[in-house]
Amino acid sequence: MSCSDQNLDTVIELAKHAQTIGADYIVVHAPILHFVTDRDETIYQYYKYISDRVDIGIAMWSHPDSGYLMSPELCNRVADLPNIVAIKYSVPRAMYAELTELAGDKILVSTASEDEWFDNIVELGWRLYLCSSPPYLIQTKSDRRMHEYTELAMAGEVNKARAVRDSLEPVRHALKSTRPGGKPQAHQKYWQELLGQVGGPVRAPMLQLTEDEKAAARRAFETCGLQPANIAAE
Repeated sequence: MSCSDQNLDTVIELAKHAQTIGADYIVVHAPILHFVTDRDETIYQYYKYISDRVDIGIAMWSHPDSGYLMSPELCNRVADLPNIVAIKYSVPRAMYAELTELAGDKILVSTASEDEWFDNIVELGWRLYLCSSPPYLIQTKSDRRMHEYTELAMAGEVNKARAVRDSLEPVRHALKSTRPGGKPQAHQKYWQELLGQVGGPVRAPMLQLTEDEKAAARRAFETCGLQPANIAAE
């Protein structure tokens, strides 16, 4: 469960609630630290504070929206805390590859990019795709090619996995090429509606898609080869 918040008391409250209702682990993003330039000890103590008060697993999350990126060395240090189990590491590949080597089997390292997921299974030995939207944006109940290539790659069937991975390229292109730069949330919600999921409007100050933008997304969706959930697989 995600327990991220800028108020640390709220993080602890959410974490204890997650623990009470039976969650196995929580995800907590690194705090936004205005004007702080020497951050490492503050970030370490932030995660230690949470770790000392929660009995279930904790996954770190470092991404550019925090205003900085946690270094592989810092992540590896935080990974020594007893209940740190994973990280969603939204950083360049060289950084998460370095952390994968540094941390070994202390934690599971993951990143948001589906584009790199196949390579990360094959080249880095990854086994976790943590907390991102592609599994429900490029798949349906009837078309589970991301799951299929994941299973094949983890079983060592690399060539078969690559072929299935590559077959999703039209879907990726349809999704990305119709996404307005200023409206990623509205676009994702509309794409979910096209998939038969619940989307709905975004809240202010986010901008809604125009009818032309919806039409472009709909045309791309209908021609990308993704099998709708209401069509049985042959």
